[in-house]
Amino acid sequence: MKTSRRIDSAVNAGSMADIAFLLLIFFLVTTTISADKGILRQLPPDCPPNTICNAEIHERNVLNIFINKNDELMVEDELISITDLQAVIASFIDNNGDGTCNYCQGLSKSDSSDNPKKAVVSLQHAEQTTYGTFIEVQDEITKAYYQLREDYATQYFNKTVDALSKDELKQVKEAYPFILSEAKTRRLTQ
Repeated sequence: MKTSRRIDSAVNAGSMADIAFLLLIFFLVTTTISADKGILRQLPPDCPPNTICNAEIHERNVLNIFINKNDELMVEDELISITDLQAVIASFIDNNGDGTCNYCQGLSKSDSSDNPKKAVVSLQHAEQTTYGTFIEVQDEITKAYYQLREDYATQYFNKTVDALSKDELKQVKEAYPFILSEAKTRRLTQ
Protein backbone atom coordinates (compact mmCIF):
# COMPACT_ATOMS: atom_id res chain seq x y z
CA MET A 1 0.00 0.00 0.00
CA LYS A 2 1.07 3.40 -0.85
CA THR A 3 0.79 6.12 1.66
CA SER A 4 0.26 9.58 0.44
CA ARG A 5 2.05 12.40 2.09
CA ARG A 6 0.39 15.68 2.34
CA ILE A 7 2.50 18.77 2.44
CA ASP A 8 1.17 21.41 4.78
CA SER A 9 1.25 24.82 3.10
CA ALA A 10 0.43 26.91 6.20
CA VAL A 11 3.11 28.99 7.87
CA ASN A 12 3.62 28.44 11.55
CA ALA A 13 2.72 31.81 13.13
CA GLY A 14 2.89 30.74 16.76
CA SER A 15 5.78 33.00 17.61
CA MET A 16 4.45 36.08 15.76
CA ALA A 17 2.65 37.31 18.87
CA ASP A 18 5.90 37.08 20.82
CA ILE A 19 7.77 39.05 18.18
CA ALA A 20 5.07 41.75 18.03
CA PHE A 21 5.16 42.05 21.81
CA LEU A 22 8.95 42.41 21.83
CA LEU A 23 8.79 45.08 19.12
CA LEU A 24 6.18 46.97 21.10
CA ILE A 25 8.36 46.91 24.22
CA PHE A 26 11.37 48.02 22.17
CA PHE A 27 9.55 51.05 20.72
CA LEU A 28 8.08 52.04 24.07
CA VAL A 29 11.51 51.96 25.72
CA THR A 30 13.40 53.77 22.97
CA THR A 31 10.84 56.46 22.07
CA THR A 32 11.04 59.82 23.80
CA ILE A 33 7.75 61.35 24.73
CA SER A 34 7.82 65.13 24.78
CA ALA A 35 6.50 66.70 27.94
CA ASP A 36 3.73 69.25 27.65
CA LYS A 37 4.79 72.73 28.53
CA GLY A 38 2.61 75.40 30.03
CA ILE A 39 2.55 78.32 32.39
CA LEU A 40 3.21 77.42 35.99
CA ARG A 41 0.64 79.32 37.99
CA GLN A 42 -0.98 78.50 41.27
CA LEU A 43 -4.68 79.24 41.27
CA PRO A 44 -5.79 81.57 44.04
CA PRO A 45 -7.70 79.98 46.89
CA ASP A 46 -11.38 80.61 47.44
CA CYS A 47 -12.11 83.68 49.49
CA PRO A 48 -10.50 83.06 52.90
CA PRO A 49 -12.59 83.70 56.02
CA ASN A 50 -12.56 87.27 57.35
CA THR A 51 -11.50 88.60 53.93
CA ILE A 52 -13.39 90.89 51.59
CA CYS A 53 -12.98 89.32 48.15
CA ASN A 54 -15.23 91.59 46.14
CA ALA A 55 -13.71 94.87 47.32
CA GLU A 56 -13.54 97.81 44.95
CA ILE A 57 -10.09 98.40 43.46
CA HIS A 58 -9.09 101.99 42.83
CA GLU A 59 -8.43 102.59 39.12
CA ARG A 60 -4.89 103.84 39.73
CA ASN A 61 -3.98 100.45 41.23
CA VAL A 62 -4.78 98.58 38.00
CA LEU A 63 -2.28 98.39 35.15
CA ASN A 64 -4.24 97.48 32.00
CA ILE A 65 -2.33 95.46 29.42
CA PHE A 66 -4.00 94.50 26.15
CA ILE A 67 -2.64 92.44 23.25
CA ASN A 68 -4.52 93.21 20.05
CA LYS A 69 -5.22 90.94 17.08
CA ASN A 70 -1.97 92.07 15.40
CA ASP A 71 0.05 91.02 18.48
CA GLU A 72 0.72 94.64 19.36
CA LEU A 73 1.07 95.38 23.05
CA MET A 74 -0.86 98.24 24.61
CA VAL A 75 -0.37 99.40 28.18
CA GLU A 76 -2.95 101.92 29.34
CA ASP A 77 -3.94 102.44 25.66
CA GLU A 78 -0.37 103.25 24.56
CA LEU A 79 1.56 101.01 22.19
CA ILE A 80 4.82 99.78 23.70
CA SER A 81 7.46 97.25 22.80
CA ILE A 82 7.49 93.94 24.63
CA THR A 83 11.09 94.65 25.64
CA ASP A 84 9.87 97.67 27.66
CA LEU A 85 7.07 95.79 29.43
CA GLN A 86 9.08 94.45 32.36
CA ALA A 87 10.33 97.91 33.34
CA VAL A 88 6.84 99.44 33.01
CA ILE A 89 5.32 96.75 35.24
CA ALA A 90 8.07 96.98 37.86
CA SER A 91 7.76 100.78 37.96
CA PHE A 92 3.98 100.52 38.36
CA ILE A 93 4.11 97.95 41.17
CA ASP A 94 6.99 99.55 43.12
CA ASN A 95 5.55 103.09 42.88
CA ASN A 96 4.67 103.79 46.56
CA GLY A 97 1.97 106.30 45.59
CA ASP A 98 0.43 106.45 49.06
CA GLY A 99 3.78 106.60 50.92
CA THR A 100 3.03 103.56 53.12
CA CYS A 101 5.67 101.29 51.60
CA ASN A 102 8.99 101.66 53.43
CA TYR A 103 10.84 99.25 51.09
CA CYS A 104 9.60 100.58 47.74
CA GLN A 105 12.03 102.33 45.41
CA GLY A 106 9.37 103.95 43.20
CA LEU A 107 8.90 107.55 42.16
CA SER A 108 5.51 108.00 43.91
CA LYS A 109 3.73 108.96 40.70
CA SER A 110 0.09 109.96 41.07
CA ASP A 111 -0.99 107.76 38.13
CA SER A 112 0.63 104.52 39.37
CA SER A 113 -0.18 102.11 42.18
CA ASP A 114 -0.45 103.03 45.84
CA ASN A 115 1.85 100.18 46.92
CA PRO A 116 2.78 96.62 45.81
CA LYS A 117 0.07 95.01 47.95
CA LYS A 118 -2.64 96.95 46.11
CA ALA A 119 -1.15 96.81 42.58
CA VAL A 120 -3.05 94.63 40.10
CA VAL A 121 -1.78 93.76 36.63
CA SER A 122 -4.74 93.17 34.31
CA LEU A 123 -4.02 91.22 31.13
CA GLN A 124 -6.49 91.01 28.30
CA HIS A 125 -6.07 89.81 24.74
CA ALA A 126 -7.98 89.65 21.49
CA GLU A 127 -9.27 86.32 20.26
CA GLN A 128 -6.80 86.44 17.34
CA THR A 129 -3.74 87.01 19.53
CA THR A 130 -1.10 84.36 18.93
CA TYR A 131 -0.18 81.97 21.69
CA GLY A 132 3.51 82.89 21.40
CA THR A 133 2.89 86.58 22.06
CA PHE A 134 0.60 85.79 24.99
CA ILE A 135 3.32 83.62 26.56
CA GLU A 136 5.95 86.35 25.98
CA VAL A 137 3.78 88.87 27.83
CA GLN A 138 3.19 86.38 30.67
CA ASP A 139 6.96 85.87 30.89
CA GLU A 140 7.62 89.62 31.10
CA ILE A 141 5.05 89.99 33.89
CA THR A 142 6.69 87.14 35.81
CA LYS A 143 10.16 88.63 35.25
CA ALA A 144 9.02 91.98 36.67
CA TYR A 145 7.72 90.38 39.86
CA TYR A 146 10.77 88.14 40.14
CA GLN A 147 13.13 91.11 39.78
CA LEU A 148 11.29 93.09 42.48
CA ARG A 149 11.39 90.08 44.80
CA GLU A 150 15.07 89.50 44.04
CA ASP A 151 15.88 93.14 44.86
CA TYR A 152 13.91 92.92 48.10
CA ALA A 153 15.68 89.68 49.13
CA THR A 154 19.06 91.20 48.41
CA GLN A 155 18.24 94.42 50.29
CA TYR A 156 16.71 92.87 53.43
CA PHE A 157 18.29 89.42 53.68
CA ASN A 158 21.47 89.85 51.64
CA LYS A 159 20.54 86.64 49.79
CA THR A 160 19.16 85.61 46.45
CA VAL A 161 15.55 84.39 46.30
CA ASP A 162 16.80 80.81 45.79
CA ALA A 163 18.80 80.94 49.03
CA LEU A 164 15.96 82.19 51.25
CA SER A 165 14.45 80.12 54.03
CA LYS A 166 10.75 79.28 53.91
CA ASP A 167 9.83 82.13 56.27
CA GLU A 168 12.00 84.64 54.42
CA LEU A 169 10.47 83.62 51.10
CA LYS A 170 7.01 84.06 52.57
CA GLN A 171 7.95 87.58 53.67
CA VAL A 172 9.25 88.40 50.19
CA LYS A 173 6.05 87.13 48.58
CA GLU A 174 3.96 89.17 51.02
CA ALA A 175 5.98 92.30 50.19
CA TYR A 176 5.40 91.79 46.44
CA PRO A 177 2.30 89.61 46.01
CA PHE A 178 1.75 88.36 42.47
CA ILE A 179 -1.68 89.81 41.62
CA LEU A 180 -2.61 89.14 38.01
CA SER A 181 -6.08 89.45 36.55
CA GLU A 182 -6.60 87.69 33.26
CA ALA A 183 -9.72 89.30 31.89
CA LYS A 184 -12.10 87.69 29.46
CA THR A 185 -10.93 87.58 25.85
CA ARG A 186 -12.21 90.38 23.66
CA ARG A 187 -13.93 89.37 20.46
CA LEU A 188 -13.25 91.77 17.67
CA THR A 189 -15.71 91.90 14.80
CA GLN A 190 -13.33 93.40 12.25
